[in-house]
Amino acid sequence: MFANRFTVVLDACVLAPAANRDLILCLAEAKFFRPRWSDEILSETHQAAMAILERRGLEKAKAEQRAADLIRKMRQIFPEAYVDNGYKVFEPSLFLPDEKDRHVLAAAIHCRASTIVTDNLRDFPASQLAMHGIEAKSADDFIADEIDLDIYRAAGVVKKMRARLKRPEMSASDLLLKMEARGLTETSRMLRPFEELI
Repeated sequence: MFANRFTVVLDACVLAPAANRDLILCLAEAKFFRPRWSDEILSETHQAAMAILERRGLEKAKAEQRAADLIRKMRQIFPEAYVDNGYKVFEPSLFLPDEKDRHVLAAAIHCRASTIVTDNLRDFPASQLAMHGIEAKSADDFIADEIDLDIYRAAGVVKKMRARLKRPEMSASDLLLKMEARGLTETSRMLRPFEELI
């Protein structure tokens, strides 16, 4: 375990897609970092996950149920990740390109997170985040940085995650290709030399 684990707010756009979410949360479960999210972030995650499932052909009621199950499991496995609504006091004073993203930065300020993991980097300008001692990272950059902390331990985490994949089962090589296809190019590149360990 890392004595200096840091706190990270996970945006809905990195929690909704299954491939990114599974890897990020497996690293969190292995104590690489402390994940945080608010009710608002989980509500957006629920809606986005539901939309993804519907696009894949699942009927609306089943997509709704699966997305609700996902949120319930996240709350159950990571009860300490919850950021209370005290963050709302910060929102009016924040300036971001999209006002709808202010709640994410406000939650990060409230829980003293050092990083927001988001794939909407343009919506979180470094100049606005820096004054609060926060940076934004893409899912790929964040995961790659976490893996770099302890590549062998991270490979073990990925191996456990891969072992849980049943539909379909996946070889290490196939998993790395899937990561790359989903935009985790740096993550895949870092893990490739350790393929036999995953």
